Amino acid sequence: MPLIPEEPQIHESAQGPRATPASGRTAPTPRPVPGPRPVAPARPGRPGPLRPTPPAQRTPRDVTAAKPGPSDPAPAASGQAPASPQIQLIPASVEGALDAAEEAVDLLLDSGRAPGDVLVITTGEQHPWAVHELSFGETSYWAQHDAGDDVFYADAAAADRAASRPVVVVAINGGSDAVAAQALPLALKRAGALLIVCGDPQEINSVLGAGV
Repeated sequence: MPLIPEEPQIHESAQGPRATPASGRTAPTPRPVPGPRPVAPARPGRPGPLRPTPPAQRTPRDVTAAKPGPSDPAPAASGQAPASPQIQLIPASVEGALDAAEEAVDLLLDSGRAPGDVLVITTGEQHPWAVHELSFGETSYWAQHDAGDDVFYADAAAADRAASRPVVVVAINGGSDAVAAQALPLALKRAGALLIVCGDPQEINSVLGAGV
């Protein structure tokens, strides 16, 4: 007889686990997740526009490197009608003309110009390099000019002895107006491709012309 009340207790416990259906397990299946994945293809578009920007920076470098080098021998070969050199004016005071000329020379060398392509003429005090080299005598001084492997600095009074070079830089760092009036036309003749003048713009224009 005691076995009878135990049987219903077993049935009640069997009904208890029915409350744990497997339906809760089937719900979290995240199969629709692959839907948002197509958003990723937007990434390849980002590096695309960044790549064309660097070549734009390379082009100006190529232009500067090709400015005077190959174009210089062409007009010289013709001989009959050589192209007039370009003229660049750098405003500077008498005290700062030599420093401006030095900066111009540094820019020329940095841009790829050979040191032997540059001649610097001063109308006032001589460049310290010229003073130093002349202390060893004019023979060794002009020997370096004839070697043509370095920047040469000459006083305006002796500039007529200097040979032509692709680039001539003139520093109006003093001297009389007559000295500048003689040095600038001479420098224009000596310059094969480019003439850079550092000084008072009004004085330079009055000598070389208003079109400078």
